[in-house]
Amino acid sequence: MKFDPTLYVITDSTYHTTETLLHAVEEACRGGATLIQLREKETGGRAYLELAQQVKAVTDRFQVPLIIDDRVDVAIACDAAGVHVGASDLPVAVCRKLLGPDKIVGATAKSVEAAKAAYEDGADYLGTGAIFPTTTHVTTKVTPVSVLNDVCRAVPIPVVAIGGLNADNMDVLSESPIAGVAVVSAVMKATDPAAAAAHIKEKFNKMRTE
Repeated sequence: MKFDPTLYVITDSTYHTTETLLHAVEEACRGGATLIQLREKETGGRAYLELAQQVKAVTDRFQVPLIIDDRVDVAIACDAAGVHVGASDLPVAVCRKLLGPDKIVGATAKSVEAAKAAYEDGADYLGTGAIFPTTTHVTTKVTPVSVLNDVCRAVPIPVVAIGGLNADNMDVLSESPIAGVAVVSAVMKATDPAAAAAHIKEKFNKMRTE
């Protein structure tokens, strides 16, 4: 599946109701998000699937691929575009086997070694970071931009920077060969998610052309 990793928006429902979460996703898509990842670290399978189906109904309207965090079963059940897995989740090779060749498999890679292994196991893209400390409830360790750049050069698949990024601090990535940026709070906490997404995307595209 072809996909555009330019602006990868990851959800955080800890400060949203289902209604406001769906609204934020819709506005993010309206503002130019190119990928949406549904991330529900504390949600059981049944509730995760129900929410995924609702989110997918929104992303489908904008033709934005939906990626499910961690749960391959949920991704299969809701016919999402793909799945994203970390080091403690199902291995990339297993995800690829379960999803087949036509779905997206993304992986977190915080080192060149992890990046190469994920690529060889069938990953379509990598998420590398955290570039800055984050306010999400996901445990993160700051990754130097130099390591991010090494990861980009080590594999032929897109690498997306993640971790505390917003329109005001993205300049640190101006020389990085990343394919896109992943944001959480910068869009999901914004009073105007569409405007926030559009601003981040505009800033990133400007950085790539300078």
